[in-house]
Amino acid sequence: MKLIILFALIGSIAAHFKDHANKIYIGSALAPDHLSDSQYSSIAAAEFNSLTPENEMKWDAVEPSQGNYNYGPADQLVQFGQQNGMKIRGHTLVWHSQVPSWVSGLSGDTLHQTMISHITNVVTHFKGSIYAWDVVNEIFNEDGSYRSSLWYNNFQTSFVADAFQAAAAADPSAKLYINDYNVEYTNAKSNALYNLVKELKSQGVPIHGVGFQSHLAVGQIPSDFATNLARFTALGVDVAITELDIKQNGQSQDAQAAAYSEVIKDCLSVNGCVGVTIWGFTDKYSWISSDTACPWDSNYQAKPAVAAIEAALQ
Repeated sequence: MKLIILFALIGSIAAHFKDHANKIYIGSALAPDHLSDSQYSSIAAAEFNSLTPENEMKWDAVEPSQGNYNYGPADQLVQFGQQNGMKIRGHTLVWHSQVPSWVSGLSGDTLHQTMISHITNVVTHFKGSIYAWDVVNEIFNEDGSYRSSLWYNNFQTSFVADAFQAAAAADPSAKLYINDYNVEYTNAKSNALYNLVKELKSQGVPIHGVGFQSHLAVGQIPSDFATNLARFTALGVDVAITELDIKQNGQSQDAQAAAYSEVIKDCLSVNGCVGVTIWGFTDKYSWISSDTACPWDSNYQAKPAVAAIEAALQ
């Protein structure tokens, strides 16, 4: 009888993330190519109340040649999200990677106008459908210096404010984020990000949030994660965990579950941490092939992490 009760409790805990996401949203990165997989689409629809396109809103996907926009795959995800009551996070407008070759050959005023035009076109196309945009993505090196990129090499730091201004003009209702990885700890990189956000806020730049990607591993969850999140919210911005996955790192699935729980609780403990997005919920399609980092395995079997996330949300 005790075993029956225990399994009943486990079953009730593993209901749906979205049923208990009252304080924060719980999202997943999704790809339209996988929506024809009925298990993929049904779990995504049942569990999550937010989605982020994996690649479909990046520059090379939406504007592969100048002025020729391909919104079909991204529109498919937006439609899926709207049909299932999901917030939609746009990802990403300005990044050093996945820039088409026709853009990489530009410089100076031509490049600047091209950036503004691209942001304006993309944000306008999705106006009213996107909860938040990752406007600028991954602009810092690990030591806190600025990454050498097409954007920085042409404009130094001014492109950041210009990108945010263009996005705000195109959709004043969308939340605008800067997004990066390895900033979960208090370190040189997160200090540089903090100082930039503080500067942008003081200049009146319309920045509303900071995304912490959080590609983590068991045994490597920052002990000061919540404290770090809170110092950013003290600047007057929201924070979100935008690309969470946690490698098992040679440890058990139970240890992985505890790590997922810890991250969810860190977000819940900070007023202004608005949500958590898992970067692909199943190992079947995970970008991490060297480890098992997702809450569902490659056969769509829920790992202990699923119940742990549910319990943390409750």
